Amino acid sequence: QVFTFNTVEIKVQPSVKVKNGAPLSIICHADISKSADFQLKNNFTIFKDRKLVFMAVSDTGDARYEIPGAKSSDTGDYECTVRADKKTKSSDPVHVWVTGMTKPKLTANRNGALEGDTVELRCELPEEQPPLYFCFRKIKTNSAPKETCVSEPYSNFSVLEFSVEEGDNILQFDCFGRRNVKLEWENSVHSNKTLVTVKEPFTKPTLTTMPSNNITEGDQIQFECSTAVVQLRGLEIILQKNRTILNSVKGMKVLKYSSVATLEDSGEYLCKVEQGRTSKSTKVNVVVSELFPKPTLVASLTELDENKELTLNCSINGFRRANFSIIRKNPTGDIPLRNSETLTVRVNVNDTGFYTCKAEVKRIVKESKPVRINVYAPVSKPTLSVAGGLPEVVLGKPLQLICHSVMGTPPKTFTFYKGNEAKKTVINDTYATFLDENIRLNDKTGYKCDARNNHSSGMRTSDVLNVTVIVPVRDVSLGSVPSGEVEDGSETTFLCSVEEGSWPILFRFFKKTDPDVLVHEKKEHADKVMWHRKTMKRQDAGTYYCTASNQANVVVRSHPITVSVILAAWKKGVIVGFVLLVIAGAGALALWWFLQKKKKTKGPSMEMSGSALAANLTNEKLTRQPSDGEYYSGSGYIEDSENHMKSTDESKGPDLESAEVEYTEVEVSALDPHR
Repeated sequence: QVFTFNTVEIKVQPSVKVKNGAPLSIICHADISKSADFQLKNNFTIFKDRKLVFMAVSDTGDARYEIPGAKSSDTGDYECTVRADKKTKSSDPVHVWVTGMTKPKLTANRNGALEGDTVELRCELPEEQPPLYFCFRKIKTNSAPKETCVSEPYSNFSVLEFSVEEGDNILQFDCFGRRNVKLEWENSVHSNKTLVTVKEPFTKPTLTTMPSNNITEGDQIQFECSTAVVQLRGLEIILQKNRTILNSVKGMKVLKYSSVATLEDSGEYLCKVEQGRTSKSTKVNVVVSELFPKPTLVASLTELDENKELTLNCSINGFRRANFSIIRKNPTGDIPLRNSETLTVRVNVNDTGFYTCKAEVKRIVKESKPVRINVYAPVSKPTLSVAGGLPEVVLGKPLQLICHSVMGTPPKTFTFYKGNEAKKTVINDTYATFLDENIRLNDKTGYKCDARNNHSSGMRTSDVLNVTVIVPVRDVSLGSVPSGEVEDGSETTFLCSVEEGSWPILFRFFKKTDPDVLVHEKKEHADKVMWHRKTMKRQDAGTYYCTASNQANVVVRSHPITVSVILAAWKKGVIVGFVLLVIAGAGALALWWFLQKKKKTKGPSMEMSGSALAANLTNEKLTRQPSDGEYYSGSGYIEDSENHMKSTDESKGPDLESAEVEYTEVEVSALDPHR
């Protein structure tokens, strides 16, 4: 019994897209090939969105999953698996879409409410599966519905609260559901409508003024705000003007407020009634006529010298029946000077400030605009100084000057001069600064400044300040005499010089070691300095350099030089003499040794007899080396040789006279005196 699965597939009847409530059949079909006609049990399993929804066992190749009335929750991906005798095969998924959602059901927790209350609504889709969207609509008469949507990923219902606002009389609510299928939105039909009746907790307030018109400054004005209310609990009435609360009451139906009318009381007034979440308001506009204009303060002078006379006069244009007072303004409080329309006083610098005057008619007080009075003391003679302290500046660096005047009323005007040319003008209280960035070496002109203010005495000028221009050190060089090599024990002079630089200059000599060692320093009012080293020793050999600096505080270093210390001439002569003496002694010793060797060589040769010696003597070298043990000592050897030579000469005659004696030359090299 051999079989095999050819294909397994899902079939949908009547189609993969059906309407809500229509019958739906999901068929799992297996195409099987057999080797013979035998009975085979097939186990069918149908899944929706990978969840088991149907199982069946059949000896045929089909299994049917019947849905009498399809719902939107039946939408999904269907697939089936067939298993027979240890063999299994699955189909490809097929998407089934049940279009149309069921009608949602809407309920409200109340059918009547007051303004400011809330209504709780519940929209439900019991036959649908999440995730779902629920949209609630608030419908008012003669206005567009207000829609609010809520996402519910895990439930098939949603609850939402709506506030009942002022002006809501009869409200209707409904809802509908929404879902997303394969990136397409599908909406349900709208639910049933729920009706809610709204009642007012209190009426819109009424705001009145007394008198209602022709209000003039000084009149008594009264405001009254009232409302009709269902219950007083939680009720509050507020009266305000331009966001400023004037009065308020709680638990009362009426609010009253009165004041003396001023010109500033003109404007819009608001009466607001609040209870819970409900708020209602009424506005009224009030116009107050002017009783008299503001007074005007006139000063005889607004800027004057100290000890001068000042007159202040307060008046109202076209109006004389008023109580006047002249006041000086002060941060800690106004200072009354005189209850009169005129004030005359001799001033000093402490009287500088703002002055006003007040006028009062029928309990209405008005104040004039302030007038600024400036009293000036003359400036003192200014002092001009350099910001760094000393009257000097480095060439190429900016020069900052300070002009300071201790006395005098600010503001003061300072002017800086370089020579007779004005460079800068500054207005400040006590001092001013000037930066000169154009410093040249040949600047010979001095600086000065003047100060002045509004005092009639005019300006004061400082003394002339002369500033020294310091030239930084440049191009430092070092030399020595003698240069390069110096005899041990002799005198050496080092010369350190600069190409340019203001005096005095500090010269320093260093020997390069690890670290470098300062060997000499000197401050000179010159461009160079010499350092005499009286006795140079071998340990003084090495590399030297020098540095130079002045008040510019810039240290410049020279190139290094190398000094070698060699032996003195007299020491060389001693060494050479000693070496020559040693050479002479060695030469004498060598000559003596040579003569001794010659004697030893001739002795045995003379003692030979006959003509054989004479015949061989001409060819035999007298310098052959004697064998060991053939040395003879002292003069005995010489005497015997002489006697033997004489006898030999007499017997041999001319043959021996023709024999030549050979000599050996010895070279002795001179010793190196340095080694």
